[in-house]
Amino acid sequence: MTADELREFLEREPFEPVRVRRSTGDTYEIRDPGLAVVMRSRLFIAAPGTDRWMLIPFLHIAAVETIANGHARRPPRRR
Repeated sequence: MTADELREFLEREPFEPVRVRRSTGDTYEIRDPGLAVVMRSRLFIAAPGTDRWMLIPFLHIAAVETIANGHARRPPRRR
């Protein structure tokens, strides 16, 4: 994973929440782009509402995937 690829996920308009998967299997969700910073060789993620944060080296990022926004898909209307 490169810095440019991560920036691409975080700068999408409209923003789509993403899940970052580490090589260890741990996952971290980013639901607000203001809580993540792409650095030179690491990704900084702050946990909302706490003083907790993570620094993840790009070499340990196995995957980044978009996640659903929590809204259930509505079935089509009957006519």
